[in-house]
Amino acid sequence: MKTALITGITGQDGSYLAEFMLSRGYRVVGMVRRSSVDRFERLEHFQRQLELIQGDLTDQTSLDIAVRDVRPDEIYNLAAQSFVPTSWNQPGLTGEVTGLGVTRVLEAMRKNRPEARFYQASSSEMFGKVLETPQRETTPFYPRSPYGAAKVYAHWITVNYRESYDLFCCSGILFNHESPRRGFEFVSRKVSDAVARIKAGKLDRLTMGNLDAHRDWGFAGDYVKAMWMMLQQDSPQDYVVATGVSHSVRDLLSAAFAAADLSWDEYVVIDPALIRPAEVDTLVGDPTRAQAELGWQPRVSFDELMERMVRADMARHGVT
Repeated sequence: MKTALITGITGQDGSYLAEFMLSRGYRVVGMVRRSSVDRFERLEHFQRQLELIQGDLTDQTSLDIAVRDVRPDEIYNLAAQSFVPTSWNQPGLTGEVTGLGVTRVLEAMRKNRPEARFYQASSSEMFGKVLETPQRETTPFYPRSPYGAAKVYAHWITVNYRESYDLFCCSGILFNHESPRRGFEFVSRKVSDAVARIKAGKLDRLTMGNLDAHRDWGFAGDYVKAMWMMLQQDSPQDYVVATGVSHSVRDLLSAAFAAADLSWDEYVVIDPALIRPAEVDTLVGDPTRAQAELGWQPRVSFDELMERMVRADMARHGVT
């Protein structure tokens, strides 16, 4: 039985990855931060199959102990301060956790379990002000937020540890991936929850920012399989994981409201304060390498994804 250590296991990706790893027969150990309030709602339906330990990306000792005691075969670093707008309000914390935190995990692996395989959750936000379209593994980075800049550091430190210490380290440059487990602060879940509340008569309008931003949206449950596939290869490589299709925020609104038989333009109002200081206009990935070398394909379409999210939120609000 292989052992997987997952940081950020309580998040959207962590929960889907943990489920997938259990289905592959892994022993799954999740690292969580010490908190007076447990937030394990994404894990509730299978939490008894997991082992949870305490650790923090800002504390090297806790990471050393985790890797030394767990002795993982595979390490998936999904923990981060991952909300882009928050990175503008907390740029130092974002750099400390999302950037330097990766160095600490790599150090813990190098010192305690160098034979393990390491996955780093890189992000399409690293491309920022894109220099070519679509974006692929060789596209230069041009981040437009503290979050994107921290992810660029994390990506390159992973490359450095791979090349300097001959460790099996790779990064998945994942484009936007959503699900009914997405946090409410992210635009896709903000929209799906608002649609459900409007349908339930609990809300009369939805406030949005830039509707012209384009993103490559896929299903998180599909994307975690690509993470695992990367660590099963003979040699470590970095991969773009994306659908290859871009949609605007306006398209997202249209699909989400249509799933509830509503028209979005009757309920949406624009608030300029919600527009980013430095906007990322268009992101669309080229998944050719992942498709050719990993055999990975996205299964859930954009419209199906939004319908799943809206229907899950309507059920939560008691709408049939």
